[in-house]
Amino acid sequence: QVQLVESGGGLVQAGGSLELSCAASGRPFSSYAMGWFRQAPGKEREFVAAITWSGSSTSYADSVKGRFTISRDNAKNTVRLQMKRLTPEDTAVYYCAAARRPSATVHTPFDYWGQGTQVTVSS
Repeated sequence: QVQLVESGGGLVQAGGSLELSCAASGRPFSSYAMGWFRQAPGKEREFVAAITWSGSSTSYADSVKGRFTISRDNAKNTVRLQMKRLTPEDTAVYYCAAARRPSATVHTPFDYWGQGTQVTVSS
């Protein structure tokens, strides 16, 4: 079992930056691939980014590629999502997720989820 708690959400102006953090507790964090997802009002939850257990490989949704960066610190049991050049279309609840496998992509079924943190980008 893994417990995930997101933080760092908030209100930011378009063009600004924000960094989300996810703290994990439970089983060895380093054995899980990690991901970030988001859900905007009235829309389905969508994949944002993922990172392998070692941090050696990452993947991104096309909509955030080049603007968002996912990273992890296995010593601190944390995964971060650095977001730059934010637009109102990035407004959503952002969720951290863990998968019981070494790597993950948009097609991977994730096993554990956090409660989410709200990101609002004003125009």
